[in-house]
Amino acid sequence: MTQKIEDYAIIGDCESAALVGRDGSVDWLCWPRFDSPACFANLLGTKDNGRWLIAPVDPAAKITRNYRGHTLILETAIETADGTAVVTDFMPVRTPGTHLIRLVRGISGSVKLRTELVIRFDYGAVVPWMRRRDDGSLHAVAGPDRLVLRTPISLRPHGRTHAGEFTVTAGETTDFTLSFGISYEDVPRAIDPYAALVQTERSWGGWSKPFEGAGDWSEAVIRSLLTLRAMIFQPSGGIVAAPTTSLPEQLGGSRNWDYRFCWLRDATFTLLALMNGGYAEEATRWRAWLIRAIGGEPALVQVLYGLGGERCIPERSLPWLSGYGGATPVRAGNAASGQLQLDIYGEVLDALYQSRKRGLVADAADWMLQIELLKHLETIWELPDEGIWEVRGPRRHFTYSKIMTWVAFDRAVKSIEEFGFVGPLDHWRHLRQRIHEDICAKGFDSELGSFTQSYDSKVLDASLLMMALVGFLPPSDKRVLGTVGAIERHLMVDGLVSRYDTRKANDGLPEGEGAFLACSFWLVDNLVLLGRFEDARKLFERLLLLRNDLGLLSEEYDPASKCLVGNFPQAFSHIALINSAYNLARAAKPAEQRSGAKAPEAGEDRIALF
Repeated sequence: MTQKIEDYAIIGDCESAALVGRDGSVDWLCWPRFDSPACFANLLGTKDNGRWLIAPVDPAAKITRNYRGHTLILETAIETADGTAVVTDFMPVRTPGTHLIRLVRGISGSVKLRTELVIRFDYGAVVPWMRRRDDGSLHAVAGPDRLVLRTPISLRPHGRTHAGEFTVTAGETTDFTLSFGISYEDVPRAIDPYAALVQTERSWGGWSKPFEGAGDWSEAVIRSLLTLRAMIFQPSGGIVAAPTTSLPEQLGGSRNWDYRFCWLRDATFTLLALMNGGYAEEATRWRAWLIRAIGGEPALVQVLYGLGGERCIPERSLPWLSGYGGATPVRAGNAASGQLQLDIYGEVLDALYQSRKRGLVADAADWMLQIELLKHLETIWELPDEGIWEVRGPRRHFTYSKIMTWVAFDRAVKSIEEFGFVGPLDHWRHLRQRIHEDICAKGFDSELGSFTQSYDSKVLDASLLMMALVGFLPPSDKRVLGTVGAIERHLMVDGLVSRYDTRKANDGLPEGEGAFLACSFWLVDNLVLLGRFEDARKLFERLLLLRNDLGLLSEEYDPASKCLVGNFPQAFSHIALINSAYNLARAAKPAEQRSGAKAPEAGEDRIALF
């Protein structure tokens, strides 16, 4: 394990992203897309799997860092006994080509630094041929890939590494520009790194201007929105779940998955987070990506897709990588793309309904698509599936999956009632009621006083916190109250919510994982709907403390080791943070928008657990 997950920062150009460690090492970079093979894979192996270090020679140097304003430009301050310098790392946006730029600026005195460049294509497996051109540029080529480093600093070969030392003094800046290109095409052109910095700062600053604020948590929300924006694949509008693969959900464990793809389950939450933040254009492009991705035969709709809507995402292991902290296997691709997850139909129908209800679209161009999806769903809703958590064990009748099939038909009924669309209204009303009765009869355990993970089960599941949030039952319903109470009593560890008890649930994997951060935010949302505002605020502020010094979250948090675990940064966690902040800070609450329920006003009697 090179560094803790929270020691990393993300920089990106909205087509790919890099993770930069507190120690100044770029340990993860996939080029030219989020889902491309990595050329720096130290994050999941050793430095011989690729990294790019710029660090002080003095091991006692003090390191601090921050993002420059509301941008994704990382500034790392280095203080030594002899002086101070700042390393500015960024990936230019709206600049021709694909680049990573590092500027080292002297602030006071003089600072001696070293740099080490280890390029390894194909996730750290392929050592490229290195050649220096007459213009001083250093070229690395293997197969279809080419990287070009341009810098005034002389890097010399040391085995399979290139390294050098240099000194910056006050007022002096040394620049490094690493560019990606196709090996059989023209060499990437040199760019002006200083002009690229100005353009990149202007672009990120301009994007953040429409942000409408979130009360006490405005800074946390805008940083989450910026992080979310960094994970939007600009050419298509698709949003990756995370820019990494195989960061473990349990340190040393095997729950290691590739999240560099786009999941349908995130659709409605993502849409509301963007729209409520004032980013209608990104919400519109996400909606357009969603419709394109699911086009075709309804029976072939997938759980997840590639950045452009690609369907073939085979999963393979990368055995030459030792894994983060020894957690193996390291995976590329995701076999969940071939699973049956019934909840995605409700997510898609709800996203399309919410986008129309919020005025994002006015036409009915997607209505026939929705009808075809519902026709197919009617034939499969009674089947067992792998569920929202993508279990690798046997299929079951997951309660949350059934709830989301109810959501699909509920939103279809509402679309006819509210927008005047044409469809089998009475039939869908009847089917909606039938599904509702089935869930209440088979998914609720009267002894526990709670809904359970699957039919005829005693296992609890935090996905059931979505029940009131999607409007399946009102927050005041005793069964909802009982479910929330049971989750608080049995699924909370160190004040945070676990998805389920891995010792009791057969998910086909070894037991053990961290607390799932999105589920903890869902509990915040439920507490708001229940009128437990003080409890909601305390839990929300507890969750904010888990962010790293740059405001970033991973998928999970390990209470035992007190560190972030899982892929990083995680879109789902930041989306949940955004929506919970709005639920606490705004009159127009995402939880109310989606569920149709109304949270009690401050001072009104709260809904008590029984």
